[in-house]
Amino acid sequence: MTNKLYVGNLKFSVDDGELAQMFNAHGTVESAKVISDRETGRSKGFGFVEMSSEDEAHAAMSEMDGKEVDGRVLKVNEARPKTSR
Repeated sequence: MTNKLYVGNLKFSVDDGELAQMFNAHGTVESAKVISDRETGRSKGFGFVEMSSEDEAHAAMSEMDGKEVDGRVLKVNEARPKTSR
């Protein structure tokens, strides 16, 4: 497992700081990035969180996957490497 997690089904108003806050209770967040559309700048409803260790990432994934936040059930799993199109 890696330290980087995919977080899906985010509310569109969530920003990088709020995403980091969601995961701070489960360890040290190295980075948190909400992905936005290039043309509109609007959130795509998902992001990535990098934890400081694999153990923290695993704990955060276990706790946050399926958790309801702002009326949405989060989908949290290990981030897959980016593939070229």
